[in-house]
Amino acid sequence: MKQLSTTEVKQLLESGKSLNLIDVREVDEVKEGKIPGVVNIPLGLLEARMHELDKSKEYIMVCRSGGRSGRATQFLESWGYQVINMSGGMLEWDGETE
Repeated sequence: MKQLSTTEVKQLLESGKSLNLIDVREVDEVKEGKIPGVVNIPLGLLEARMHELDKSKEYIMVCRSGGRSGRATQFLESWGYQVINMSGGMLEWDGETE
């Protein structure tokens, strides 16, 4: 499983790179703060909503600490998606939030 640290993701965003970020936390958790531009698909809904994702794009999965996003990464990889887990999750995120 590919992983990026929160620092690496922040640096990519600050460099102007367009990233496809998927936050798999619950809606209530996301309301407390999210990375700007992130799409929220709670982990429990991921299987039902994975048709919304494009297999030709690469996605970075985000959660609170990196555990749920790790499970989401493994699940989507098993279906042929290009996915990276953001290790450390929002607990370690020190970049901009909305």
